[in-house]
Amino acid sequence: MDVKEVVKDKYGKAALRVISGTGSASCCGSPSSCSAADLITSGLYDNQQKDELPETAVQASLGCGNPTALAELKPGETVLDLGSGGGIDVLLSARRVTPGGKAYGLDMTDEMLALARENQKKAGIENVEFLKGEIENIPLPANSVDVIISNCVINLSADKDRVLREAFRVLKPGGRLAVSDVVTRGEIPQEIRRNLLLWAGCVAGALEENEYRQKLAASGFRDIGIEPTRIFSARDALSFLKNTGLDSAAYGDRVGGKFMSAFIRARK
Repeated sequence: MDVKEVVKDKYGKAALRVISGTGSASCCGSPSSCSAADLITSGLYDNQQKDELPETAVQASLGCGNPTALAELKPGETVLDLGSGGGIDVLLSARRVTPGGKAYGLDMTDEMLALARENQKKAGIENVEFLKGEIENIPLPANSVDVIISNCVINLSADKDRVLREAFRVLKPGGRLAVSDVVTRGEIPQEIRRNLLLWAGCVAGALEENEYRQKLAASGFRDIGIEPTRIFSARDALSFLKNTGLDSAAYGDRVGGKFMSAFIRARK
C-alpha cells in the first residue's frame, strides 16, 4: 500500500468514527494511539470558533494549526482549503468572506466529504462547495482563488512540488497561500521518513523548513515566511513513534525539537 492509500484509509476511518458517534477523529489513525494526535491537534480553536459550528465539525478536526485565524480573510474573497476533511476550516472561512465570498473544500476521501457536507447543512452556511479530488490535481481553473489555506495536509502528499505548483496555478495574481503544516528543522532519521504510519500521522512526510522555502520559490511564490507555532519535544516524539514498530527510546532524543507545527505564508 502506498502513502496515498494509507492516508486515505486512515482519514476515511477517522471520519466514520465521528459519523457513527464512536469517537473523535485522530491524526494518528487509531483511538489507541491518540496521544500523538492530541499533541498536534489539541487547543487550536477557541470556544467562540467552536460555538459557530456543529460538534461533528470540531470532532473531525485533524489539523496542526488554525489557518483561518492567521490568513486575514476579507469579505468577497474566494478561499480554497486543500484537504478539507470534516470542513471546520472551510465553514469558518465561509463566514469570514461574507458577503460576496465563497469557500471551497477539496478532499479525496468520500467519508470526509460526506461528513463535511452534513456539517455544512447543520451549520446552515450556503457559500460553501466541497469538491472531490486530490491536492496534486486541483479541479479548479487557473487564476480563480484569492486565498489557499490548508491544515496539516500538504505534508501528507508524496509529491509536494506538484501540490505547490497547482496551488500557484489556481491562485489569482497577488493571491495568498496561508497554510498550517508540520515542518522539520535539521536532519531526520530515514527510518522515520519511510514509516507509512507516521506519514498518515502527519509526521514522516514533513518537509525541512529550508526545503519548504526552496520548493515554494521554485513554484513561483514570493514573500515566503515560515513561523513556528508549536515545537515538539523529545518526550512528544515518544508519542509520535508509538505503535510504529520503531524503537521510541532510540529515536526520541534524535528527533526532539526537530518537528514543529508552523504557519507558512507566501504570495503569487
